[in-house]
Amino acid sequence: MVSFDTKSYSKKLLHLISWSHWFTFFNILAAIALSSYYLFSEAAPTTLFGQVYLVTTWVSHIAFLTFMSFVLVLFPLTLILPHTKFIRTSGSIIFTIGLLLLVLDGFIYSRLGYHLNASSSAQIISLIQEIAKENNLLYTFIGALAIVILGFEFVVSNYAWKHLKQLQKTIFARFVIFGLVLSFFFSHVSHIWADANLNYDILRQDTVLPLSYPATAKTLLTKYGLFNIEDYIERKNSPLSFSHAIPTYPTIEPGLCLSENENKAPTNSTFLILTEQQVSIPQLNQFINRASATSLHLTNNIDTGLNDDAWFNLLYSLPSIYQDDILKQGIKPLLFQRIEQQALSTSLTVISDDFSPSSLQDTAEEGTVTANDTVIEPRWFEALFSDITKLENVSSLLFADKLNNKAPGLHIIYFKNSLATDANKAAKNNNQYQFELFIDALLLAQKQKVKKDIIWISSIGNLNDETRLNTKPALFIYPQTGKTTHTDLSFNTSNMDLQPTLMKQWLACNVSGNNNGSDLSTLNKDRVIANTTDKGIIIFDKDKSVFVDQNGNFQSYSRQFSSPITVNEDFPLMIDGVHFIKLFSQADKLKSSQ
Repeated sequence: MVSFDTKSYSKKLLHLISWSHWFTFFNILAAIALSSYYLFSEAAPTTLFGQVYLVTTWVSHIAFLTFMSFVLVLFPLTLILPHTKFIRTSGSIIFTIGLLLLVLDGFIYSRLGYHLNASSSAQIISLIQEIAKENNLLYTFIGALAIVILGFEFVVSNYAWKHLKQLQKTIFARFVIFGLVLSFFFSHVSHIWADANLNYDILRQDTVLPLSYPATAKTLLTKYGLFNIEDYIERKNSPLSFSHAIPTYPTIEPGLCLSENENKAPTNSTFLILTEQQVSIPQLNQFINRASATSLHLTNNIDTGLNDDAWFNLLYSLPSIYQDDILKQGIKPLLFQRIEQQALSTSLTVISDDFSPSSLQDTAEEGTVTANDTVIEPRWFEALFSDITKLENVSSLLFADKLNNKAPGLHIIYFKNSLATDANKAAKNNNQYQFELFIDALLLAQKQKVKKDIIWISSIGNLNDETRLNTKPALFIYPQTGKTTHTDLSFNTSNMDLQPTLMKQWLACNVSGNNNGSDLSTLNKDRVIANTTDKGIIIFDKDKSVFVDQNGNFQSYSRQFSSPITVNEDFPLMIDGVHFIKLFSQADKLKSSQ
């Protein structure tokens, strides 16, 4: 015999479950309406099939996520604690949180290109903090939005509870649910077909909605314009390149430089001391102890270039993918444009055993180019300098009077490895002694100067692919009025930061937005830094570096353990890297639209 209490409990439970179905139904409609924001964050599909797929996958996927929230959270709660007020209040709060997360995720996706995730929490928090600094009403708006959504939930909850019998008699919901189920199956079947036939118009939508299909790295690179779409469709590999024309390299315009310094040239010089051998920490510590001006020890400096790519990154402050097109434009780097405007001198001094009489004689006998040579002389950047000197050693450069009496300007001292390949000549290939000897002489000479020069000390380029994922420590020494300090800068830096730093600290010009670098003296946060190679893209985060090849394979390298590590595909990190690479082209688009 069934007791009255049991019947009452069952009736109340069935009533709550029926109410929760309708409550979830109204939340599905609300979630679909709010999630329409995702559709405006992407370019529309180009085919009718792609457009139909976008609409069907949008409504069905959002409906599925909302329904699963009911199945996994609200429904079990109803079975465990079937108390009317508790369940209705809890349901309203649960769906309020869900809709708020949906709005936040859509906003993050529109700004960063990926959804909420733990691995990119630092970038997401930083974005929110930056927006909050720009707009003091941000948190007020979020609070108001939360109140509006919670109010909506209470209204819908109350309506569904009071009109449950009328709602159960309606049939419109059946057609809506049938349409959602049909859309669900259509979108999944369409995606299976697109995956098999590599239909880019559909596969490019894989990342639009949260918790959707996992995309491939090659699809994302194609989507962001770094991989040729025809090669993608034909399953070919090709070097990364922009699928659209890159902007024209800028020239110095009025307003970039401080008006009081417009025609006033600096009286000090900048020395860039570059070597093809990696500079060690003990060497840099030795130089720091001898510095007579403010020094920044760049502990996580990045240089991924090979040969001339590294010089392009250094002088133009742009990733290597821009190199061919920018050099064809024939426009000098902004740094050299400003130097030319102020009639400052430029000199390049190359120190190498290749310039010894014996090496020159051997080269003449053996031929000037061998099969192993990868550097073509003269190199493109040599045309930027008014004076080029090639020396066997630094003996003629060590005198303080000569160093301190150089004409104000940019002076690069480049310690180049010998191209010799036989055992006897290879022993002379390491010119680190010459490198240290010159820097010691330069730093000693600086102590005699009232107006100190700016000095940059680092390696340049990589001897092979294996070292490209490593960081290369560097040292930046510059004068500051009234103080001399030393700082270990542990944030990610790169050789691309040099040009904007010199433009600001030496030439009083602000070129942010015209390159991918930042002023090192004001750098106060970590960044994702990336560069391209012929084989893929290299991305650096604060604790790891990742190489993504043309096939979309991820190879990671732990900077903490200095060894390869196995990690899951980190698409948010890759997207951050792509955004860094496209900074220059995106900045030009913003200028054009203004």
